[in-house]
Amino acid sequence: MLILRPYQDKSKEMLRQGFRESHIRQILCASTGAGKSVIMLSMIESALEKGSRILFICERRILVEQFSAHLDSLKIDHGILMAKHWRFRPDRKVQVASAQTLERMESIPMFDIVFIDEAHACMRKSVVNLFNIFPSMRVVGATATPFSPKLAGHFTNVVNVVTMRELVDDGHLVPFRAFAAKEINTDGLKTAFDGEFEKEGLETRARQITGDVVSDYIRLSTEIFGELRKGIVFTSGIAHGADLAAKFNEAGVNAVQISSNDDDEYKADVLKDFKRPDSDIKLVLSSEILERGFDQGDIYFVILAKAIKKSFSKFVQMIGRGARPHPGKEVCIVQDHGNNWLRFNELWSELYSSGVKELSPEPDKAQKKEPTPKEKEAAKCPKCGALWAGNSDVCAHCGMVRVRRNEVTVTPGEMLELDTTAVKKEKFSSEYKEQFYQELLGYARTKNYSEGWAYHKYKERFKIAPAWKKQHAEPGLDVLRWIKSRAIAFHNRRAA
Repeated sequence: MLILRPYQDKSKEMLRQGFRESHIRQILCASTGAGKSVIMLSMIESALEKGSRILFICERRILVEQFSAHLDSLKIDHGILMAKHWRFRPDRKVQVASAQTLERMESIPMFDIVFIDEAHACMRKSVVNLFNIFPSMRVVGATATPFSPKLAGHFTNVVNVVTMRELVDDGHLVPFRAFAAKEINTDGLKTAFDGEFEKEGLETRARQITGDVVSDYIRLSTEIFGELRKGIVFTSGIAHGADLAAKFNEAGVNAVQISSNDDDEYKADVLKDFKRPDSDIKLVLSSEILERGFDQGDIYFVILAKAIKKSFSKFVQMIGRGARPHPGKEVCIVQDHGNNWLRFNELWSELYSSGVKELSPEPDKAQKKEPTPKEKEAAKCPKCGALWAGNSDVCAHCGMVRVRRNEVTVTPGEMLELDTTAVKKEKFSSEYKEQFYQELLGYARTKNYSEGWAYHKYKERFKIAPAWKKQHAEPGLDVLRWIKSRAIAFHNRRAA
């Protein structure tokens, strides 16, 4: 029996509540590394106890094998819906299948509950047909980025219990440090049908800064970690990846590219080798394969050697590959050569701090405004390169005071550190603030604190004195999380 973290248990309960409220198809939203698979495994255990038939859908075959291994670790008997697979046992209560396999099946059996991994990328025709054939079948789709228009069209509820900021504060994920160097020149590049930069043109431009990508990785890894650390590189295409891999190897860095041109066995072998603690491979390069379902803790670098013009989901999925904790790992370095942090900064701040409140395709559909050269310069501290947080004129990283914003200058090609935790100013209703104060009072009573403690904590949270009646309420999840985050911050300051 799996033991869940409090937020995982809460997620499971909220999904159950959603089913009770007649939400047949729901989205389980949580950051990469939050344990969405663990939550679904626990739900599978519970469903089996009731005798339910269960289907787990993965986007690709390699992920089918990965989830099958998770089931094996819990001794959950199951079958894999692939006709020639050694585990083809359609009589088992639990079945695992890829979306591609479902498309080739002449008929799909009825299940009591279906789980969909990486739901944002898995809404293929076969999955939609499954919904249409069995409209009353319960479905849970898991994703860190529920921004696909297809999700909003087929799911009616989203459960997002914990934010990335909370996971970082609690030590379940590591924080990011992001750096930007000489960008890929995207001026005049055509846009493809999906709203992204045209691939061939982007690859050509990306190859012009191959040397910067290689030298910046070597310098940053050596300066920050004292040695070369493992990382993944997202390339602008297969030809660009081959060029980068060759340049890395010429510089003495063992780098291997995997692509759609390689067979599944080769890709699996490379990733298996890469996961070994003593692996000689330092970097694995890929255009898109590593975006989803790649789970490895000892990733210290995520290198964005591509520019993402429109898809916020791609940006989040890529950098999320480095968020998982690992013994001794305190930070993940994001080396951005595509101006992606500035392009998605506002959306990232909102997601990082507030999570997802509703199913909406807007983060992926909305056209992203390209910052002008002047805006790019003004956004970064000229001393260390950090993004200025909010309207502050004091750099959060190096403490430099900005005298006049129109005098900010940046040296072309210099590696710049960006602010990855900038928080968009939060807006709260009067009802929310009143309830928060009353729950602080309730918490103070349980701890035998004075009411003055609640007063000062409220003032710390909202930067204004409370003007509400002193009524005591049982503290809810928001209040408990915030109190815990303040305690952790105090402990960290004491330890510094």
